[in-house]
Amino acid sequence: MSAGELRELLQRHARPDLTTAIEGVRICRADHTVQPGSSMSGTVLALVARGSKRLAVGDHVYEYGPGQYLVASVDLPVTGQFVDAVPGQPALGFGMTLEPAAIAELLLQVGPGDLPRSPGAVRPGIAVTDAPDELLDAVVRLLRLLDRPGDRRVLVPLVKREILWRLITGEQSGIVRQLGLADSSLAHIRRAVQWIRENYNRPFRVEEVARISGMSVPAFHKNFQAVTAMAPIQYQKHIRLQTARLLLASRPHDVTGVSRDVGYDNPSQFSREYRRQFGAPPSVDAARMRGGAALAPAALP
Repeated sequence: MSAGELRELLQRHARPDLTTAIEGVRICRADHTVQPGSSMSGTVLALVARGSKRLAVGDHVYEYGPGQYLVASVDLPVTGQFVDAVPGQPALGFGMTLEPAAIAELLLQVGPGDLPRSPGAVRPGIAVTDAPDELLDAVVRLLRLLDRPGDRRVLVPLVKREILWRLITGEQSGIVRQLGLADSSLAHIRRAVQWIRENYNRPFRVEEVARISGMSVPAFHKNFQAVTAMAPIQYQKHIRLQTARLLLASRPHDVTGVSRDVGYDNPSQFSREYRRQFGAPPSVDAARMRGGAALAPAALP
Protein backbone atom coordinates (compact mmCIF):
# COMPACT_ATOMS: atom_id res chain seq x y z
CA MET A 1 0.00 0.00 0.00
CA SER A 2 1.35 3.45 -0.93
CA ALA A 3 1.01 5.98 1.90
CA GLY A 4 1.53 8.65 -0.73
CA GLU A 5 -1.46 7.43 -2.74
CA LEU A 6 -3.65 7.43 0.38
CA ARG A 7 -2.71 11.05 1.12
CA GLU A 8 -3.21 12.08 -2.52
CA LEU A 9 -6.68 10.52 -2.69
CA LEU A 10 -7.78 12.11 0.58
CA GLN A 11 -6.44 15.54 -0.32
CA ARG A 12 -7.99 15.52 -3.79
CA HIS A 13 -11.45 14.38 -2.68
CA ALA A 14 -11.76 16.41 0.55
CA ARG A 15 -14.81 18.70 0.70
CA PRO A 16 -15.75 21.40 3.23
CA ASP A 17 -18.75 19.32 4.41
CA LEU A 18 -16.59 16.16 4.81
CA THR A 19 -18.91 14.06 2.61
CA THR A 20 -17.96 11.93 -0.42
CA ALA A 21 -19.79 10.21 -3.26
CA ILE A 22 -19.63 6.96 -1.25
CA GLU A 23 -22.34 6.70 1.40
CA GLY A 24 -20.95 6.51 4.92
CA VAL A 25 -17.43 7.59 3.90
CA ARG A 26 -16.04 10.92 5.09
CA ILE A 27 -12.80 12.75 4.40
CA CYS A 28 -11.48 15.45 6.70
CA ARG A 29 -8.81 18.01 5.85
CA ALA A 30 -7.36 20.61 8.24
CA ASP A 31 -4.87 23.14 6.84
CA HIS A 32 -3.83 24.41 10.26
CA THR A 33 -4.38 23.63 13.91
CA VAL A 34 -7.39 25.53 15.30
CA GLN A 35 -9.63 25.48 18.37
CA PRO A 36 -11.03 22.08 19.46
CA GLY A 37 -14.62 21.42 18.39
CA SER A 38 -17.38 19.36 19.95
CA SER A 39 -19.54 16.76 18.22
CA MET A 40 -20.87 13.21 18.46
CA SER A 41 -18.57 10.40 17.44
CA GLY A 42 -21.06 8.09 15.77
CA THR A 43 -20.09 4.43 15.29
CA VAL A 44 -17.12 4.73 13.02
CA LEU A 45 -13.74 3.61 11.77
CA ALA A 46 -11.36 6.57 11.50
CA LEU A 47 -7.75 6.70 10.39
CA VAL A 48 -5.24 9.47 9.82
CA ALA A 49 -2.96 9.77 6.78
CA ARG A 50 -1.14 12.97 7.79
CA GLY A 51 -0.94 14.93 11.03
CA SER A 52 -2.62 13.56 14.13
CA LYS A 53 -6.04 13.77 15.79
CA ARG A 54 -6.59 14.35 19.49
CA LEU A 55 -9.94 13.36 20.96
CA ALA A 56 -11.29 13.80 24.49
CA VAL A 57 -14.12 11.57 25.76
CA GLY A 58 -15.04 12.16 29.38
CA ASP A 59 -11.75 12.05 31.28
CA HIS A 60 -9.99 10.04 28.56
CA VAL A 61 -7.81 11.55 25.82
CA TYR A 62 -7.00 9.57 22.67
CA GLU A 63 -4.44 10.55 20.04
CA TYR A 64 -3.81 8.78 16.77
CA GLY A 65 -1.63 9.58 13.78
CA PRO A 66 -0.49 8.16 10.44
CA GLY A 67 -0.69 4.38 10.33
CA GLN A 68 -3.17 4.18 13.21
CA TYR A 69 -6.93 3.76 13.30
CA LEU A 70 -9.63 4.47 15.84
CA VAL A 71 -12.91 2.62 16.25
CA ALA A 72 -15.95 4.00 18.09
CA SER A 73 -18.62 1.45 18.93
CA VAL A 74 -21.15 3.82 20.51
CA ASP A 75 -22.25 7.39 19.82
CA LEU A 76 -20.28 9.52 22.29
CA PRO A 77 -19.94 13.27 22.87
CA VAL A 78 -16.36 14.10 21.92
CA THR A 79 -14.14 17.15 21.80
CA GLY A 80 -11.41 16.93 19.20
CA GLN A 81 -8.95 18.64 16.92
CA PHE A 82 -6.32 17.88 14.33
CA VAL A 83 -2.82 18.83 15.47
CA ASP A 84 0.45 19.12 13.50
CA ALA A 85 -1.43 20.67 10.56
CA VAL A 86 0.43 23.40 8.68
CA PRO A 87 -0.15 25.20 5.35
CA GLY A 88 1.05 23.02 2.50
CA GLN A 89 0.98 19.92 4.71
CA PRO A 90 -2.69 19.60 5.75
CA ALA A 91 -3.83 16.99 8.21
CA LEU A 92 -5.89 14.33 6.42
CA GLY A 93 -8.30 11.75 7.80
CA PHE A 94 -10.63 9.01 6.55
CA GLY A 95 -13.82 7.87 8.25
CA MET A 96 -16.35 5.12 7.55
CA THR A 97 -19.60 4.56 9.41
CA LEU A 98 -19.84 1.13 11.03
CA GLU A 99 -23.33 -0.30 10.49
CA PRO A 100 -24.37 -2.90 13.11
CA ALA A 101 -26.57 -4.72 10.56
CA ALA A 102 -23.65 -5.16 8.15
CA ILE A 103 -21.44 -6.51 10.95
CA ALA A 104 -24.18 -8.87 12.12
CA GLU A 105 -24.64 -10.20 8.57
CA LEU A 106 -20.92 -10.87 8.25
CA LEU A 107 -20.76 -12.61 11.63
CA LEU A 108 -23.56 -14.97 10.59
CA GLN A 109 -21.48 -16.23 7.69
CA VAL A 110 -18.29 -17.15 9.55
CA GLY A 111 -17.51 -20.30 11.48
CA PRO A 112 -16.62 -20.34 15.18
CA GLY A 113 -12.96 -21.02 14.40
CA ASP A 114 -12.62 -18.13 11.95
CA LEU A 115 -12.50 -15.38 14.57
CA PRO A 116 -10.11 -14.63 17.44
CA ARG A 117 -11.48 -15.36 20.88
CA SER A 118 -13.44 -12.38 22.16
CA PRO A 119 -12.77 -11.17 25.74
CA GLY A 120 -15.78 -11.43 28.01
CA ALA A 121 -15.36 -8.05 29.71
CA VAL A 122 -17.14 -4.97 28.39
CA ARG A 123 -14.71 -2.88 26.35
CA PRO A 124 -14.45 0.93 26.18
CA GLY A 125 -16.48 2.49 23.39
CA ILE A 126 -13.35 3.93 21.73
CA ALA A 127 -9.95 2.37 21.06
CA VAL A 128 -6.83 3.21 19.01
CA THR A 129 -4.69 0.62 17.23
CA ASP A 130 -1.90 0.40 14.65
CA ALA A 131 -3.46 -0.30 11.25
CA PRO A 132 -2.31 -3.47 9.43
CA ASP A 133 -1.30 -3.14 5.78
CA GLU A 134 -4.32 -5.20 4.67
CA LEU A 135 -6.72 -2.66 6.21
CA LEU A 136 -4.90 0.34 4.71
CA ASP A 137 -4.83 -1.35 1.31
CA ALA A 138 -8.60 -1.90 1.42
CA VAL A 139 -9.17 1.76 2.37
CA VAL A 140 -7.07 2.89 -0.61
CA ARG A 141 -9.07 0.64 -2.96
CA LEU A 142 -12.31 2.08 -1.56
CA LEU A 143 -11.09 5.65 -2.14
CA ARG A 144 -10.00 4.81 -5.70
CA LEU A 145 -13.65 4.12 -6.46
CA LEU A 146 -14.37 7.84 -5.99
CA ASP A 147 -12.76 8.21 -9.42
CA ARG A 148 -14.69 5.29 -10.91
CA PRO A 149 -18.42 5.99 -10.66
CA GLY A 150 -19.26 3.12 -13.02
CA ASP A 151 -17.65 0.61 -10.65
CA ARG A 152 -19.04 1.94 -7.38
CA ARG A 153 -22.42 0.20 -7.35
CA VAL A 154 -20.83 -3.26 -7.53
CA LEU A 155 -17.46 -2.80 -5.83
CA VAL A 156 -18.17 -0.45 -2.91
CA PRO A 157 -20.19 -3.06 -0.94
CA LEU A 158 -17.46 -5.65 -1.53
CA VAL A 159 -14.61 -3.40 -0.36
CA LYS A 160 -16.60 -2.15 2.65
CA ARG A 161 -17.23 -5.78 3.56
CA GLU A 162 -13.51 -6.50 3.38
CA ILE A 163 -12.79 -3.51 5.65
CA LEU A 164 -15.30 -4.84 8.20
CA TRP A 165 -13.66 -8.26 7.99
CA ARG A 166 -10.24 -6.74 8.73
CA LEU A 167 -11.76 -5.02 11.76
CA ILE A 168 -13.60 -8.01 13.23
CA THR A 169 -10.49 -10.17 12.84
CA GLY A 170 -8.08 -7.46 14.00
CA GLU A 171 -6.77 -6.22 17.32
CA GLN A 172 -10.03 -4.45 18.21
CA SER A 173 -12.15 -7.41 17.17
CA GLY A 174 -14.03 -7.49 20.47
CA ILE A 175 -15.27 -3.90 20.19
CA VAL A 176 -16.37 -4.18 16.57
CA ARG A 177 -18.02 -7.59 16.91
CA GLN A 178 -20.13 -6.36 19.82
CA LEU A 179 -21.74 -3.88 17.41
CA GLY A 180 -23.27 -6.77 15.50
CA LEU A 181 -24.49 -8.78 18.50
CA ALA A 182 -28.06 -7.92 19.46
CA ASP A 183 -27.73 -9.15 23.04
CA SER A 184 -24.22 -7.94 23.86
CA SER A 185 -23.57 -5.64 26.82
CA LEU A 186 -22.68 -2.95 24.30
CA ALA A 187 -26.10 -3.32 22.66
CA HIS A 188 -27.76 -2.71 26.05
CA ILE A 189 -25.66 0.41 26.63
CA ARG A 190 -26.37 1.69 23.12
CA ARG A 191 -30.08 1.36 23.91
CA ALA A 192 -29.59 3.52 27.01
CA VAL A 193 -27.49 6.04 25.10
CA GLN A 194 -30.19 6.40 22.45
CA TRP A 195 -32.87 6.95 25.11
CA ILE A 196 -30.81 9.64 26.86
CA ARG A 197 -30.17 11.41 23.55
CA GLU A 198 -33.88 11.43 22.76
CA ASN A 199 -34.83 12.64 26.26
CA TYR A 200 -31.80 14.80 27.10
CA ASN A 201 -33.87 17.83 28.21
CA ARG A 202 -35.75 16.14 31.01
CA PRO A 203 -34.54 14.76 34.34
CA PHE A 204 -34.38 11.00 34.77
CA ARG A 205 -33.61 8.44 37.43
CA VAL A 206 -30.78 6.01 36.76
CA GLU A 207 -33.10 3.16 37.73
CA GLU A 208 -35.40 4.15 34.87
CA VAL A 209 -32.65 4.03 32.24
CA ALA A 210 -31.22 0.81 33.67
CA ARG A 211 -34.64 -0.80 33.21
CA ILE A 212 -34.83 0.46 29.61
CA SER A 213 -31.37 -0.97 28.91
CA GLY A 214 -32.38 -4.36 30.36
CA MET A 215 -29.76 -4.33 33.12
CA SER A 216 -29.70 -4.20 36.87
CA VAL A 217 -28.70 -0.83 38.31
CA PRO A 218 -25.21 -1.98 39.45
CA ALA A 219 -24.51 -3.66 36.09
CA PHE A 220 -25.78 -0.63 34.22
CA HIS A 221 -23.57 1.77 36.18
CA LYS A 222 -20.50 -0.41 35.65
CA ASN A 223 -21.06 -1.05 31.96
CA PHE A 224 -22.10 2.50 31.07
CA GLN A 225 -18.95 3.87 32.69
CA ALA A 226 -16.79 1.23 30.98
CA VAL A 227 -18.17 1.97 27.51
CA THR A 228 -18.64 5.76 27.60
CA ALA A 229 -15.97 6.82 30.14
CA MET A 230 -18.61 8.89 31.92
CA ALA A 231 -21.64 8.53 34.19
CA PRO A 232 -25.16 8.69 32.66
CA ILE A 233 -25.81 12.17 34.12
CA GLN A 234 -22.49 13.42 32.75
CA TYR A 235 -23.38 12.02 29.32
CA GLN A 236 -26.71 13.86 29.46
CA LYS A 237 -24.94 17.11 30.38
CA HIS A 238 -22.64 16.83 27.35
CA ILE A 239 -25.64 16.31 25.06
CA ARG A 240 -27.45 19.30 26.59
CA LEU A 241 -24.47 21.61 26.15
CA GLN A 242 -23.75 20.52 22.58
CA THR A 243 -27.40 21.01 21.65
CA ALA A 244 -27.38 24.43 23.33
CA ARG A 245 -24.39 25.46 21.27
CA LEU A 246 -26.20 24.57 18.05
CA LEU A 247 -29.28 26.53 19.17
CA LEU A 248 -27.21 29.56 20.13
CA ALA A 249 -25.75 29.74 16.64
CA SER A 250 -29.22 30.83 15.44
CA ARG A 251 -30.47 32.42 18.71
CA PRO A 252 -27.39 34.24 20.06
CA HIS A 253 -29.40 36.70 22.20
CA ASP A 254 -31.65 34.11 23.85
CA VAL A 255 -29.31 32.45 26.34
CA THR A 256 -32.06 32.07 28.96
CA GLY A 257 -34.51 30.53 26.48
CA VAL A 258 -31.90 28.14 25.11
CA SER A 259 -30.86 27.05 28.59
CA ARG A 260 -34.51 26.29 29.40
CA ASP A 261 -35.04 24.42 26.12
CA VAL A 262 -32.16 22.02 26.81
CA GLY A 263 -33.33 21.29 30.35
CA TYR A 264 -31.65 23.79 32.68
CA ASP A 265 -33.85 25.43 35.35
CA ASN A 266 -31.02 27.68 36.51
CA PRO A 267 -29.48 29.98 33.82
CA SER A 268 -26.46 30.68 36.05
CA GLN A 269 -25.67 26.96 36.31
CA PHE A 270 -26.07 26.68 32.54
CA SER A 271 -23.61 29.54 31.95
CA ARG A 272 -21.05 28.04 34.36
CA GLU A 273 -21.19 24.58 32.79
CA TYR A 274 -21.21 26.03 29.26
CA ARG A 275 -18.09 28.07 29.94
CA ARG A 276 -16.36 25.09 31.49
CA GLN A 277 -17.16 22.99 28.40
CA PHE A 278 -16.46 25.48 25.60
CA GLY A 279 -14.05 27.97 27.17
CA ALA A 280 -16.33 31.03 26.96
CA PRO A 281 -19.73 32.20 28.30
CA PRO A 282 -22.71 31.35 26.06
CA SER A 283 -23.18 34.90 24.72
CA VAL A 284 -19.48 35.32 23.90
CA ASP A 285 -19.24 31.91 22.26
CA ALA A 286 -22.39 32.57 20.19
CA ALA A 287 -20.96 35.88 18.94
CA ARG A 288 -17.70 34.14 18.09
CA MET A 289 -19.50 31.47 16.07
CA ARG A 290 -21.59 34.05 14.21
CA GLY A 291 -18.39 35.94 13.44
CA GLY A 292 -17.02 32.87 11.65
CA ALA A 293 -14.37 31.82 14.18
CA ALA A 294 -12.74 28.62 12.97
CA LEU A 295 -13.40 25.48 14.93
CA ALA A 296 -11.66 22.23 14.13
CA PRO A 297 -13.89 19.38 12.95
CA ALA A 298 -14.50 17.21 16.02
CA ALA A 299 -16.51 14.61 14.17
CA LEU A 300 -14.47 11.56 13.27
CA PRO A 301 -12.17 11.10 11.42
